[in-house]
Amino acid sequence: MATSGPDFAMPDFLGALTHAVRPDGARPLVVHDEELETIPPGAVPNPTTLRIAGKLPTATFELFRQVIPPGESSDMQRHHHETVHFVLSGDGHSEIQLAEVERCETVVWKAGSFVYTPPWTWHRHYNDSTEHPVEFLTIENSRLLALFGLARRQSAGLATFDEARARFEGER
Repeated sequence: MATSGPDFAMPDFLGALTHAVRPDGARPLVVHDEELETIPPGAVPNPTTLRIAGKLPTATFELFRQVIPPGESSDMQRHHHETVHFVLSGDGHSEIQLAEVERCETVVWKAGSFVYTPPWTWHRHYNDSTEHPVEFLTIENSRLLALFGLARRQSAGLATFDEARARFEGER
């Protein structure tokens, strides 16, 4: 099977994926909010709380509920996977470094918004409220990239864009 070029066929490619996860007792079709697994404090380099719907039988994407406390932000990070945050509650903004032009775009969002983060772009999400948390449903295709050994993530903590770029200069 060709993985690129003129002989590449998407049906053959998708049919060759062997890491399918079948629903069963350990990987149910439904996972309730109270069953989400909390990623331990300290494992996330920012003050957010991440809970993963890791028991779902998804093979190509991850689902998280992410909470950013009032007045806080996520860390400055970039990763190879695409991410969409659906804003369940709260309002804020995101700064996204568009790598190809090395400029920062600030986007404002509120409950009901979908926020897209392109692959390998420095970004950070901010809760603009000093009283209420922001909550996202986060969807990312990290599992798909991991199947191909392409998963990569860098965090610069609570750094600025310039600090992040300087710290990881030359890494692609």
